[in-house]
Amino acid sequence: MNEFSGCPGSRMLDFRTHEKQEQTQTAEVKSQLRQWPIQLHLISPQAPYYQGADVLLAADCTAYALGNFHNDYLKGTSIAIACPKLDEGQDIYVEKIKSLLEDYKINTLTVLIMQVPCCMGLLNLAKQAAESSNRKVPIKSVVVSLQGEILSEDWV
Repeated sequence: MNEFSGCPGSRMLDFRTHEKQEQTQTAEVKSQLRQWPIQLHLISPQAPYYQGADVLLAADCTAYALGNFHNDYLKGTSIAIACPKLDEGQDIYVEKIKSLLEDYKINTLTVLIMQVPCCMGLLNLAKQAAESSNRKVPIKSVVVSLQGEILSEDWV
């Protein structure tokens, strides 16, 4: 099988040939997770940690691609994670995001996605919720490359 065939989101890529010099950490990185659960199907938008919060809506793969995910994106936020390609019931996702915007008056929503086309679905769900919401909340889109580089960061 050719490694360049098929859907870009499921195409096999091997990054071992592009590894950078081994990085040594001098201190243990502490988790910045402030809540549980985090999967969008399982969260309750009524949970107190969403009230007036900056919320990170992250595609499942982003935390694995970004080496400093906890300190750069998770720190100080409430989180929900989802996979726009594999998760079912995305209409429920729109309603949950809309509830975060309207009922729990979140401050901002950052949507962190991978560069693959299917991941754009998560941003589209957030936009759909925002369009149907009576309350306008700033939404930032952050796109991550397959090797963990930030490709774009835009307010939408």
